[in-house]
Parts: sequence; structure tokens; C-alpha cells
Amino acid sequence: MAPAGIAPDALDRPHFIGIGGAGMSGVAKVLVQRGARVAGSDSKDSPIVAALRELGATVHIGHAAGNVAPDATSVVVSSAIRADNLELVTARERGIPVVHRSDALAALMDGHRPIAVAGTHGKTTTTSMLAVSLRTLGLDPSYVIGGDLDVPGSSAEHGGGEIFVAEADESDRSFHKYAPEVAIILNVELDHHANYASMDEIYDSFRTFVERVRPGGTLVISADHPGARELTAKVAGREDLRVLTYGEAADADVRVLDVVPHGLTSEVTVRLAEALGGGSGSGEITFTVSVPGRHYAHNAVAALAAGAALDVPARELAPAIASYTGVKRRLQLKGTAAEVQVIDSYAHHPTEIAADLEAIRGGAGEGRVLVVFQPHLFSRTQELGAEMGEALALADASVVLDIYPAREDPVPGITSALVIDAAARHGADVTAEHDRSAIPGLIAGMAKPGDLVLTMGAGDVTDLGPEILARLQTRRARSALRSPASRES
Repeated sequence: MAPAGIAPDALDRPHFIGIGGAGMSGVAKVLVQRGARVAGSDSKDSPIVAALRELGATVHIGHAAGNVAPDATSVVVSSAIRADNLELVTARERGIPVVHRSDALAALMDGHRPIAVAGTHGKTTTTSMLAVSLRTLGLDPSYVIGGDLDVPGSSAEHGGGEIFVAEADESDRSFHKYAPEVAIILNVELDHHANYASMDEIYDSFRTFVERVRPGGTLVISADHPGARELTAKVAGREDLRVLTYGEAADADVRVLDVVPHGLTSEVTVRLAEALGGGSGSGEITFTVSVPGRHYAHNAVAALAAGAALDVPARELAPAIASYTGVKRRLQLKGTAAEVQVIDSYAHHPTEIAADLEAIRGGAGEGRVLVVFQPHLFSRTQELGAEMGEALALADASVVLDIYPAREDPVPGITSALVIDAAARHGADVTAEHDRSAIPGLIAGMAKPGDLVLTMGAGDVTDLGPEILARLQTRRARSALRSPASRES
């Protein structure tokens, strides 16, 4: 099912506005690998931009009308690009087709067996687990992920196999463009308040996504999450759709029997329903998930179920999932200094914050969990600020930065105080810090040997990890100089 509205040659010489973004760069990379002459622009240079240039893409820094080549066959945009962007205005003036990123991704998936991973949380991790494990088995999938696996630019790959794994973003309803053979829905919650006013709108949007699954395809969906169970009931009755559930619920087709934490990994035992049959086999399987936390174990089981839906033997896929060791910003260990581990978390929704803090607590041992949290978006903080604060109460201490606006304009009266006040009401040790540059010194002064520090949020809080490590290292060096042994030597 080819995407509607794209001319056959529209992606021959595309120009990407914001080409260095997590979602845009992946689509651009696959197009380059398929032989397209890709160009684009971004507001700043970055390792991702450098990786695209190495592949052969032309990337301009800064946005200007002259960046759009005279022979560009399309201009690719995401929902984050404003209508007054100079390059977008130029494209319209010159009659160059404007293509949304989701339409470009749908075109890339055409002719493959797509797995589209949707849900309010866990999309990047689950997509990554599938991409890595399928590659480990030699199936050479194509994939587009919303984050880098190991090095900049590893968020996407054009593979020679028939499977294409991609994130399906519900935030702007762009996942309605895809026609997957297998759709995964991990959970269904209210988020993206600028685009959804109620849970009814969320359910309607996810139901439209399910309706796009190809005839004879499979919906893999959580049997535990209340919103997912509600959605399952809403889409029941379609005869040409197989529904495959997973989770700890007694009626799950792929049932999670046990999740045993081992430091920053887990051992998961599942039972596959007899009805799965085919090459998947039924019975119990135990395998390792190389990232901590029950929610990541469930992501791995969703990946296992999706593989089974495409007749990838579960007993082969399960051990291959252990080869996934994480994706940048998803509980990514940034380093250790002065016996303090610094970990980066993309969590920005209350459910994600609580899940990551519970996961990391298991790996902290006797140490404390210290969080540097940056609320993301004014609209999200307005609706969920209280819940964010409640989740932060799971940490031993938190420092909260000002809101990261991303694409949004400020909303009067909406500040990070909404999060801080709620955290304090729930007994949290929480501090406000408006000066971002003060954070490394503040955290270095708080942290003790054995502690874990999390930089948490979807904004530029991630950049603080290396700065905190550097300050911890400096503190350690000064301490060594002051020690009696150093003075005696």
C-alpha cells in the first residue's frame, strides 16, 4: 500500500528541514543508502549531521532560502517545523512538493514487511530491541529508530532483508500514514496535550492506527496496561486481524511468568500460547534483557511476540534480544567518576519517570538515587506537572530545572514550580535551580561514593552528564591531593 500523495520521484533529491533531528536523520540516512541525493539544513552542527555528511548528504547549518537546491524534488518536514520557516516558505513559493516525514517513512516501508511500534512509552527501546536482535539473527532488517543505538547516526539502516522496523509516533497522528504487517501497541495514555484533548481522542487515534494494519496482519498489544486492554476491546471484531497479547495477565498469549533483576540486567521467563504454533514454538522460555527494570523486560517480550507474528522462532529470537545493550538516553550509563555513576534518562512523562526510578533503584544497592530533572514542554507540565512531582518523590533527592520549551511558546503561570511544589507535597527532597550552569557543581557537592545520578528529561538536560562527570573527577583529584598519603609522598 503506497503512501498517498507522493510522486514516484519526490524522494530522489529531497531537502530535509531539521535534518539532524532524531526522527528526520533516520529517514534521510536510509534514503542516502538507497541512492537518493539528500540535502538538508539544521540549526546547529552535531555528530549526527557529521555522520550524514560522511554518507554523502549535503547539510547546511542555519536556515536560509538559498539552502533549497534548484532541482530539489521535495522538501521534507516534521510537525516541529513552523509555517514561517524560510526554507518551507521558499518551497511553497517555488511549487516544490512538501512531504511530511511520516509520508517519507511510509514510502520507505513500501515493499517490505513492516513492524510499526506504537505506544505512549517504550517505542524507541522496543524498536531498538527488534532491530538489534533481528540483525543478530542475520535477517538484515531495515529500521528507523528515534534514538541512536551506539554511535551518532546509528538510528537507522537500510537492510537487505524483507523486514522493516520503525517507530510509529502518535504525538501528531502521523502513525496513521503507515500500513504495517505487525503493529505493536505497548500502552495507551493521555499525552501530547497540544494535540489531544481527552482519552477518547487518544483511543480514536490508536484505533485508526490499528485499522491501517494490513489484512491478515497482527496486532501485538499489552494485556496488562488498562488503556491497552480498553483499546483491544474497541478494535475487537475485525476478522482479518490477529490479536496477540503479552504481559503478566493470566489470559496473555505470551505470558510473563517472572522478571528477576540482576543489577542492571534482568532475567525474564515467558510462556508462549500453544496457538502461536508455526516456527515460534510454545512452552516456557527464559532469556536475558541487558537493561534494568520491569518495563524494559515487557518491551522485550513485546519484541519477542512481534517476531513470533512474523514466524521468527521465539527460541532463537529470545537469546538474540540479549545482544541489545541499550539506546542513547534510555538509562544510558554516561560514565563513573569518584565512585558515582551518571546515567541519562529520556523519561519526561510521569509513568516513564516512575518506571525509570524504580528500575534504577534496583541497581543502586546501598547508594542514593539523585535526579536532575528538566520538565519538557509547557503544555505537558501544565497537565501533568503534579504527577511528575509525585514520581520524583521516588528519588532520594532531586534538582529541578526550568521547563525546556522545545517547539512551544511560554504559557503564563506555567513553570517548573508546578513540579517542585507537588514533589515537596509528597515528601520529596527537591531543590529548584534556574541556573543550568550551576548544576555540575551542585551535584558534585551532593553525590557520595556509591550514589547514582540521573539526568532526566527530553530536553538538553542530557548535555549535563559529561559536565557532572568532569566536576566529580575534579573533586576526586582535589581530594586525593589533600589526603595524608598524598602529603607524605
